[in-house]
Amino acid sequence: MNAFLKNMVVVARRDFLAIVATPTFLLFLLAPLFMVGMGLVGGMGASQLADSARGAGRIVVVTDAADIEDFRAADARLRAAMPREPAVLDLRVASPATADPVAIAREKGSDTYAVLSGALASPRIVEREPDSSSGRYLVLLAGEVLRARAAGPLPPVTATFENLSNGGTSIAVQQSLGFSAVFVIFLLTLLLAGQTVSSLAEEKGNKVIEILAAAVPLESVFLGKLLGFLGVAVLFIAFWMAMAVVGGLVAATQMDPATIAAAGGANKAMAAIAASPAVGWPFFLAIGFAYFIMSFLLLGAVFLGVGAQAATVREIQMLSLPITIFQVGMFSLCAASASAPGSTLATFAQIFPFSSPLAMAARAATDDAIAIHLLALGWQAIWVALVIFLSVRLFRAGVLSGRSDWRFWRRKKGA
Repeated sequence: MNAFLKNMVVVARRDFLAIVATPTFLLFLLAPLFMVGMGLVGGMGASQLADSARGAGRIVVVTDAADIEDFRAADARLRAAMPREPAVLDLRVASPATADPVAIAREKGSDTYAVLSGALASPRIVEREPDSSSGRYLVLLAGEVLRARAAGPLPPVTATFENLSNGGTSIAVQQSLGFSAVFVIFLLTLLLAGQTVSSLAEEKGNKVIEILAAAVPLESVFLGKLLGFLGVAVLFIAFWMAMAVVGGLVAATQMDPATIAAAGGANKAMAAIAASPAVGWPFFLAIGFAYFIMSFLLLGAVFLGVGAQAATVREIQMLSLPITIFQVGMFSLCAASASAPGSTLATFAQIFPFSSPLAMAARAATDDAIAIHLLALGWQAIWVALVIFLSVRLFRAGVLSGRSDWRFWRRKKGA
């Protein structure tokens, strides 16, 4: 066992240094710069998710059962006269279960912009954001109900406004964060795991892989290559995270607080930065990195196992194409599930092994449950071990045969 681990570490260090200790590695590190266009595509997708989630927003009125129809009729009249339609009105009968408007405002499943409760002449309005249009609309709505009931002039409605001290991040923003996590993990996995195929094609072409096979067990070669490229991927991510931190610090030092306060767009940008996933930023970043490792090991093992079956570079490219298409399909599945958390589609994406890392990263943005992620990592680790077990045998069959061979073993001569 010690010899096996030693050989695996030697191969991993060799592959790691073969990539890192070259001038072209700098170009590889800077490769994401040309993917700004793809980032814009991802941003458009996240924006669409946010728009769809905003459509699920609501304003809530908690009132007596006798007032429900009056509120519904008043809402219809006001909406017909307004140039921009307010959020969906949710009418609830006052009861002990609906006694706390703050709890209603923090309910999961939909963004609640404002909640009205209490007497119509002096209602209590709890709103997510101070001085929101939804809160003002509820004041108009209460006044319209009173006006419809009275024949003479009425005094203005004197509402008491309360803002949520910790209302949390909008569900729309959380879904956008979930989509961004899916997009980043998919892009990094596809970019970095694909390097295993290029390296394997080069080593098969110059017979290096045969020299390695003669020197150390093929299992050590396979695992060493996988771990070596994982080290390259971790270095790649660490480089860009450091660049992002330095860039953020430099930008923060150049900001003028007075200018920021005067610019509404800057305030919105700062609010977007302040948004946080459901599990919080530290856990979200940590679990996202863990899911990236799982996704990389799954895809990298498949690339190595399948790529070893080809005898030429062209064959390797042809074999890697279906894997790439499959991975794009997993991305589409997870992107769709990110816009529908809690749905059957999202549950399937979280259970299916090859989409589970991406879908669970999206779930971390919208669901504050933490234990489920530990269970998901265990489930994915089982599939990583199974995929590596099968890919090692494919790798052995392909390297030893030197040609395309999909059998896990070769029949002995004379058998």
